[in-house]
Amino acid sequence: MRHFLSENGGNIHSGEPSRSTDHSMFGATAARQLCLTLLVVCAVFPSSSFAQQTCDATSPTSFCFPTSRGDSARDGANTNETLLTPANVNMRHFGRLFSFPVDYVVMAQPLYMPNVNIPGQGTHNVVYVATEADSVYAIDAETGAQLWHASMLNGGTTASGIYLPCGNGPGFLQEGITGTPVIDPTPTPTAPAGTMYLVAKTLLGTTVRHHLHALDITTGDEQPGSPVLITATSTSKKGHVTHFNSLHQKNRPGLLLLNGVLYLGFGSNYCNDSNTGWVLSYDAASLSQLGVFNTSPDYGLTSIWHSGNGLAADEAGNIFASTAEAGGNGFDVPSGGQTYCMTVLKLAPELPVDPADYFTPWNVAFLNSHDMDLSSSGPMVLPDQNGPWPHELVVTGKYGVAFVLNRDNLGMYSAGDSNALQEVVLVPQSPTNPIDVMMSSPAYWNNTVYFTPNGSPILAFPLSGGLLGTPLKTFAGYPGAHSSSISANGNTNGILWAISGGLLAFDAGSLKMIYGTSQAPNGRDTLPAVGHFATQTVANGRVYVGTRTSLEAYGLILTANVTGDNGQTATVATALPVPIQVQIANPYTGQPDIGATVNFSDGGKGGSFNPPSAITDSKGNVSTIYTLPTKSGTYTLTISGTGFGTATTTATATPGPAVKMISWGGSQQTGAAGSTLAKPLVAKAEDAYNNGVAGVTVNFTANHGAVPNSPSAVTGATGLASTTLRLPTTVSKITVTGSSTGLKNISFVEYSVAGPASSIAVIGGNNQSALAGTPLPLALTVLVTDQYGNPVPSVGVTFDDGGAGGSFANANPVLTSTSGTAAQLYTLPSSPKTVTINATVSGVGTVFTETGH
Repeated sequence: MRHFLSENGGNIHSGEPSRSTDHSMFGATAARQLCLTLLVVCAVFPSSSFAQQTCDATSPTSFCFPTSRGDSARDGANTNETLLTPANVNMRHFGRLFSFPVDYVVMAQPLYMPNVNIPGQGTHNVVYVATEADSVYAIDAETGAQLWHASMLNGGTTASGIYLPCGNGPGFLQEGITGTPVIDPTPTPTAPAGTMYLVAKTLLGTTVRHHLHALDITTGDEQPGSPVLITATSTSKKGHVTHFNSLHQKNRPGLLLLNGVLYLGFGSNYCNDSNTGWVLSYDAASLSQLGVFNTSPDYGLTSIWHSGNGLAADEAGNIFASTAEAGGNGFDVPSGGQTYCMTVLKLAPELPVDPADYFTPWNVAFLNSHDMDLSSSGPMVLPDQNGPWPHELVVTGKYGVAFVLNRDNLGMYSAGDSNALQEVVLVPQSPTNPIDVMMSSPAYWNNTVYFTPNGSPILAFPLSGGLLGTPLKTFAGYPGAHSSSISANGNTNGILWAISGGLLAFDAGSLKMIYGTSQAPNGRDTLPAVGHFATQTVANGRVYVGTRTSLEAYGLILTANVTGDNGQTATVATALPVPIQVQIANPYTGQPDIGATVNFSDGGKGGSFNPPSAITDSKGNVSTIYTLPTKSGTYTLTISGTGFGTATTTATATPGPAVKMISWGGSQQTGAAGSTLAKPLVAKAEDAYNNGVAGVTVNFTANHGAVPNSPSAVTGATGLASTTLRLPTTVSKITVTGSSTGLKNISFVEYSVAGPASSIAVIGGNNQSALAGTPLPLALTVLVTDQYGNPVPSVGVTFDDGGAGGSFANANPVLTSTSGTAAQLYTLPSSPKTVTINATVSGVGTVFTETGH
């Protein structure tokens, strides 16, 4: 049964005509198996429980990173990381620790081994770096000191110029060691701490060769029988013979060590140049060749490259690889051919002619014709799943589709990929002009699979019943030509690491970015340019990245810690009760940083330090006395210096005693008589520096019958106390007095004015008589008052004779005077009659009766 899912969780119809492949960022285990016992090889082979184990039977807590992606499941997860957490991986506490120069581009992933006894130099935690100049370096993982250097040239040179048929497309002009080596920590008489296996390309005269090397990890010395020249021959079922030709081959995938056998994957140099895909196996003890598998013995091409990620294996001993485009007629397996292009291969340990199983997408012809390699990512083995398919594998390719496959029955080739468990479109593609969107491997942690598509948001898919659910994703897109990895302490403190214009760190639970090398000031953490598909290694609280010129180490930097008296409080303009105590110490060892200059700052807020800078003593301690600014509040104090991360503490300045009061707000208001003013009257108690003082009782009194609704109030945290004022029913100017014991009184001036007109009365000019057509001798006069009898000024009174024929001298309405009166002159109609004249204002009115004769 097959399930289709788009990246946003929506279903895809099973009959959709185009299907994409994709780069994958899956991780196959929440933990990796490391070294098992002194009789078993290092944890490059995942156990059925996928639990990480130690590299050294004598040191149960030691952790190693001996192979590509950390284990043979290729999940990219280090779940033994106890030092790095989302809380301390940030610009202030995390940064560059050292930069070690190397002789050329680093393409292989750095490897890490703890507690390695280097002859004459003692025991060290070691990072191993291989370069395209055919060099191997052993570097102290904590100090960046070189422990040894070994060259794999053996009298030759690196391949370059015409001996690199594809030119410098991969980003380098010479080729040496490309694939990530593998380390077996099993002691031998000649390699007491273990053996590193690697493939180096060299030019001997005019012949390009690959050699398999076995090095003592304590010295870099070749082991007995090392190196061996890599050769291979295959004969197809049709009788076609193919010889391994190093000129056209590249060992891009990381080496796999499984049950004492080395497995090497090969593909093209970068272009299709008479190469073919190979998987070769060698006995790790004798370096004798055991098996040969050719992915396309009749037509060639069909590379295995995996963006550098190693051949994968599961706990049953099966080997998994994915392939690229083919020559000839393309995929021909259903018709009896052996061209396994665009295919996931399951190989038995002995590497027989036919794979044990395979999966080929139904649109293989489309993928083949558009160079949409399924090998751009590499398979990732999942830990046992709940549900009907406990043994699963995840793979993706350039086209942007992730496949969840049943390792017990990959499905081979079927219409519509009906035998795949699930297909997920990570990035929608054009069916006619697809682009490369997945050039990296997935990572796995805490039942979640992570993908970093190129130029698209990072995706985190939860697993349920062995199927991918609806993903969480980042807001922004990031270039994804580098595989991500996870560091975590079991199922906690997960961090997703990726390279995109620098080293980036995300909280693996929320996908929130917590750190980027570009965040630090003055280029402190800038990551130099990196090689094609370079992948970071996280081990023992540090992150290692191989670049084009160096090994860069990032980790917890020296940090200033406030050791006592954090968050003190004192009165403004006074010193804190006790000095601020700070220690500078190594976050890994706890050792003090002696003689460091520590600077103190409040960001120019007005406080002062005594001293403003100090030198750490023999215990890494310094102290200073801080005098608070004159303004109250909480201040952030920064402790900084060269070579260590900054720290902060806080200091709170409280106001001094109240020395004065001010009228802070609510004065000079005007309101209708008998009403309450719209705004409160606010008094403020202040100290000598104008800070508000809490807890001061303020009494309010008023004259002319005005009443404070709260005659007494206590100042709050900002020093403010308030009351509202009910005005008298008379028109008046009111003074409100604020008083407090020991402080000078303050006053507020308010105004009570007449309210809305509620009455109009005739006070002159009524009942007059005159000749028709002549003006009345007296003006018609009214008085307008409010509900309390206060005269209402500046309101309009309208005079109207109801169309009787008379005329008014003044335009209507007539505004009342300051005394509330309004007057209008009236000329009688031309014919004798008695006229009724109405005077109205705001809905109330009165009447004049006048007579013409």
